[in-house]
Amino acid sequence: MTKLDAHLDELARRWSAALAGARLDAALIAAGAPRNYFLDDQSAPYRANPHFAQWLPGFECPQSLLLVEPGKKPRLFFYQPDDYWHAPPVTPDVGAAFAVETHTSLEALTEAAARAVERRNRVAFVGEADAGNFPVAEQNPALLLNPLHYARARKTDFELDCMRRATAIGVAGHVAAEAAFRAGASEFEVHQAFLSASRQTEADLPYHNIVGQNEHAAVLHYQHCDRVAPKVQLSLLIDAGGTHRGYASDITRTYAKRADHPFANLIADLDAAQRAAIDAIEPGVSYVDLHERMHRAIAQLLVDHGIVRSSPEAAFDEHVTDAFFPHGLGHLLGLQVHDVGGHAASPEGGLRPPPDRYPALRLTRRVEPGQVFTIEPGIYFIPTLLAALARAPAGKNVDWDRVDALRGCGGIRIEDNVCVRADGVENLTRDAFRAAGR
Repeated sequence: MTKLDAHLDELARRWSAALAGARLDAALIAAGAPRNYFLDDQSAPYRANPHFAQWLPGFECPQSLLLVEPGKKPRLFFYQPDDYWHAPPVTPDVGAAFAVETHTSLEALTEAAARAVERRNRVAFVGEADAGNFPVAEQNPALLLNPLHYARARKTDFELDCMRRATAIGVAGHVAAEAAFRAGASEFEVHQAFLSASRQTEADLPYHNIVGQNEHAAVLHYQHCDRVAPKVQLSLLIDAGGTHRGYASDITRTYAKRADHPFANLIADLDAAQRAAIDAIEPGVSYVDLHERMHRAIAQLLVDHGIVRSSPEAAFDEHVTDAFFPHGLGHLLGLQVHDVGGHAASPEGGLRPPPDRYPALRLTRRVEPGQVFTIEPGIYFIPTLLAALARAPAGKNVDWDRVDALRGCGGIRIEDNVCVRADGVENLTRDAFRAAGR
């Protein structure tokens, strides 16, 4: 049995159990369709419904439908129009795993799918399209989707292989991006170097690349690319990934232009703290605890680097670290960059929201074998947050001269993608960098 066959068997098991739990006979999953911009005939890049993409990874099937029934082959209603404006979708190479019927008109496809479900008592429609054409019991029922979202955190061997490949693609871009920065490239040129080396178009990217030099690295989701490099280049933060068969990698690295700058030492120490945090991951630990441990580690770094004059314990207790590390430690990763189920309390439903102190934390679950998530601590010099800290009582314990010497560097983020094992952690990102000779 191939890894893909085993992956499809696992999906069949998950969907059969979820359908039974929701008392449904079948589910009709819509691939989705490109959406035009407002008052325009141009669309954003197409992304398939992840529930559809998990069954047919890497195949573009816009406006197709997939019927899933326990004990039966998935049935694909594949839309392949006779279109001379665009290249029609290629028929998926799925072997005998699916029953496939091809339609050249949406009307015929919709009629065929409606006939296929009309004798079922309870059918769910999964997707964002209008379910009015089908005799379904409910659209996107929570009783069906909750266990599927919860289970998606655990990757199959096939999914892991896809994510390893996506990581290698992203790392190839990162290696070229660093070289371009060292050679004096602008943000735009660094971005182009990443695209070329990773052999991706803008539409292939799992998310919009974040390429920030100097103070732009303090904008967490910086969205521009300056065409001209700063007169004095101090730093580069690049957050960019790759995709393979729909699965994403999410990688961030930060570089100092000068090895003798205090910012370079801060990068090295945060990198060491990040690696130590990954080494400490084990099944059963709460991800919230991992996040809080990182805040305490960052408190120690702020003291060690003379940025904060109080004790590390006081820097944590007085929320000083919140101003320097305002986002979560990481998130689930897979078909979506911020994969679903990060706040799920159980397969049956319910949420475990982040603590009030850490509202941006996207993952609050306990760590389990098979989960893939990111570990991405940061230390930033964000004007808005530093101004608020300066006004607070704890601000008196900050060496503002030291902060001012680092403001121009913007900030640091170091992000790896890790898979939890029963006996340790596989660091997909570091493994790919080592394979690239870095």
